[in-house]
Amino acid sequence: MRIISGSHKGRRLTAPRNLPVRPTTDFAKEGLFNILHHRLDMHESTVLDLFSGTGNIAYECASRGAEKVTAVDGHHGCVKFISETSEELEFPITAIKADVFKYLNSTKEQFSFIFADPPYSFEIEELSKIVVKVFENNLLEDEGFLIIEHTKHTDLSSVPHFEESRRYGGSVFSFFPK
Repeated sequence: MRIISGSHKGRRLTAPRNLPVRPTTDFAKEGLFNILHHRLDMHESTVLDLFSGTGNIAYECASRGAEKVTAVDGHHGCVKFISETSEELEFPITAIKADVFKYLNSTKEQFSFIFADPPYSFEIEELSKIVVKVFENNLLEDEGFLIIEHTKHTDLSSVPHFEESRRYGGSVFSFFPK
């Protein structure tokens, strides 16, 4: 895993092998952040990274100057790795061990950008539930947006608030603006 840009550009991070993760590829992440560059001033943003895994997206946002990043994952090892790595890199990342859906129901914060990278085995109903919870609970700031990473075999265009999707190899990013 590599940080592509920002204060830690080029930095390689190695996560423990025993984590149950599928990190976003550098190719897909570079495409995603090229899009984000035109849609979001990262320096003033607050970010929520759901199903954070290794923290790959959280580190990229923090390296690019995000004001605050919250990384949520249900696996203790993932949260521990994110906490230790963000402390080492002096990133403004708070790692939280929680069920993502319970977190979405309990948080009162709003975010500029929410990124969700659930397991690729999630069905459309589960992916739609993420969108519903984000919008029902008003978790996006004005002009904020949610992005869900999913497999190329899943089509989220019928989900409310869907704007567009972009494909990078086997990964697809679907956008849901406020």
